[in-house]
Amino acid sequence: MQVSDNSRGIAAMLVAMAGFIFNDAMVKLVSESLPLGQIMMVRGGISVVLLTCLCYVTGVFKNLPVLKHKAVGCRMFGEMSATVLYLPALFQLPIANATAILQALPLVVTAAAAMFFRDPVGWRRWTAILVGFLGVLLIVRPGLSGFSAWSFVALGGVFFMAVRDLATRQLPKETPTLGVALLTMIGVSLLGGAMVLVQGWEPMSLKQLAYLFVASVFIIIGYIFIIAAMRTGEIVVVAPFRYSIVLWAILLGYLFWDEVPDLMTLLGTGVVVLTGVYTFLRERKLLAGVAGQFRSGVEK
Repeated sequence: MQVSDNSRGIAAMLVAMAGFIFNDAMVKLVSESLPLGQIMMVRGGISVVLLTCLCYVTGVFKNLPVLKHKAVGCRMFGEMSATVLYLPALFQLPIANATAILQALPLVVTAAAAMFFRDPVGWRRWTAILVGFLGVLLIVRPGLSGFSAWSFVALGGVFFMAVRDLATRQLPKETPTLGVALLTMIGVSLLGGAMVLVQGWEPMSLKQLAYLFVASVFIIIGYIFIIAAMRTGEIVVVAPFRYSIVLWAILLGYLFWDEVPDLMTLLGTGVVVLTGVYTFLRERKLLAGVAGQFRSGVEK
């Protein structure tokens, strides 16, 4: 793997994380005056239009039958459920806290893959997972000052994101990522529309509509560049840079809402990030060992 490939992968990952967190920030800004369902419907509708254009340009619609896979439906269910849980928590929590809790996702995916797909996970990675969850507890602080029940709602969103990511692993290689993203956004938009029937519709200003349009652009940037990041460099090199989103969250929290994470939150975030990075590195080492054994067997 050339250094330039890893450099491009790292750059793509940094852009993807910036896209996702700026999407969160824009959505959080309008949450003060608009109901959740309306936000989901409008942002999702704009995203559907933009993604439809991208799918048309890239030729996704020429091979629609490949999207008829049960994993696509499972992924849509995970994304829709995660959205309904994570966004309200994001609206109620400091953005740095919600984002820090979200960083437990790789640990949850590793644990779930071991339990449901029988992926081999040794005691070192199980220890890292447990320590990582202790870091989450430092952020959540149940029963202590600064505790918010919305932290558990955010955790619920993380678990459904794990369902989404595990379903993604089951997609056939020929399944177009943009097509899957389009179907997912359609599902989120329809769910938002159903929620509007219950929550009602609030008049929107041009400023609010602009925020949601920008959010739609940023979330698509996140989707596109996360794909590029995973396909360009070595995953073990590129993946740890996903935690750059925490720095963005702290900066945006301070600029937009005058939020400064306390020491306990920073400590818990550090624990979650370090255990996540260790999990990436350990998995890479194990994969390298398996590949070496395979090559030895072929040579024999």
